[in-house]
Amino acid sequence: MPTCRVCFRHCEIGEKQLGFCGARTCADGQITAANYGRITALALDPIEKKPLRRFHPGSMILSVGSYGCNLRCPFCQNNSISWSEEAMDLAVSAASEASARQNQTLHRSVQQVTPEELAQAAEQCRPRGSIGIAFTYNEPLVGYEFVRDTAKLVHERGMKNVLVTNGTAGRAILEELLPWIDAMNIDLKGFTPDWYRRIGGSLQQTLDFIELAAKHCHVELTTLIIPGENDSDEMMEAQVNWIAGLTGKDGSNIGRRIPLHISRFFPQFHMTDRPPTDVRRIFELADLASQKLEYVYTGNC
Repeated sequence: MPTCRVCFRHCEIGEKQLGFCGARTCADGQITAANYGRITALALDPIEKKPLRRFHPGSMILSVGSYGCNLRCPFCQNNSISWSEEAMDLAVSAASEASARQNQTLHRSVQQVTPEELAQAAEQCRPRGSIGIAFTYNEPLVGYEFVRDTAKLVHERGMKNVLVTNGTAGRAILEELLPWIDAMNIDLKGFTPDWYRRIGGSLQQTLDFIELAAKHCHVELTTLIIPGENDSDEMMEAQVNWIAGLTGKDGSNIGRRIPLHISRFFPQFHMTDRPPTDVRRIFELADLASQKLEYVYTGNC
């Protein structure tokens, strides 16, 4: 049975079946992206909303999302397109026709577009201050082929590509995308393997992804602080020490200048059993992080 190599799961996927992410399928014996070109969200956003604070500040960017995710965060902000029942229904419909690749609307909020059409849409937004495309909302790496094909065309038009990702992908996938990606915001959801296992991820694969990405493009990190889970001084200290120790391709220290966004949690989706993060705690952790990192920002406060 064919094996998907996008992330650490290495799902074995049967014909017209789906991998764990709901976006990878098997068509004619080959693993492919069932969500290729299937757009669920499109918006012109300030670059700071990604969030990116030190990459072309003040500019706009065309944000695009599909469906599917290889994590299972119970606090997901975009669950309706990441791994809700609705998203899975869309995925099953897409998998059943993956071989045909018919250009049709699957759902009133899901449209089929080509990389050329999306790159053209990005260029049309230039007069409104847009610098390119941000692949975001759901996890873009589960459909990395569409990201790759579109990003090449965006670069040809002299524009930028941004990836907003959980960083749960193998080195080969990242290396294939790096020539076309200018900046990333990567979720670093905590700093213990146990916490990552609880949300269905791999801390080590995420750290490896961040380390490689930071050597090749602009990287900013985001950590959502959840009361009772990843809000201890000890976890933040370990995380910050690791970030501060990152080096560039020439061996120079780059970690201290990597921006870290420390964001406040609000109860939602499957995690409504606790209050929002205390604002004072966010600022305490930001102060702690600032002892080692030059750029620390607070979010949702």
